[in-house]
Amino acid sequence: MSLESVRSFFAENAPDITVLVTEQSSATVTLAAEAHGVAPEQIAKTICLRVGEEIVLLVAAGTARLSNRKFKDRFAAKPRMLDAEQVVATTSHPVGGVCPFGLPSLLPVYCDVSLRSFEEVVPAAGATNAAVRIAPDRMAALVAAEWIDVCE
Repeated sequence: MSLESVRSFFAENAPDITVLVTEQSSATVTLAAEAHGVAPEQIAKTICLRVGEEIVLLVAAGTARLSNRKFKDRFAAKPRMLDAEQVVATTSHPVGGVCPFGLPSLLPVYCDVSLRSFEEVVPAAGATNAAVRIAPDRMAALVAAEWIDVCE
């Protein structure tokens, strides 16, 4: 169902983008990079975080690490990762397939500037073996993301 919500999102908002489904898992940055023939940093990982009472999505380069200091300076709160059940309940996507597309309800989405190093990034697409290839600025525009600098 999650993969279908992502396919529907692209059919409606960006029909030129194809959801790529692979035989092998792309549930981790390393596996995704191997499956799609790109460098690990080119994988656009999506992290589901609680900031105070709000849940947000952060999309960052695959090898970027969240800086607690930068995050706290930006949001005036410490980031708390959701557990797997909370992630599915919030996004409808399984861990390893979380992306900012095809969500059941609107969530604030933030894209870390670490993604801007690439002409094309590869975020998951709602399943642990699905992804898309997309320019970072286009991805941010499609999901109304705000660009921020919270990774090392």
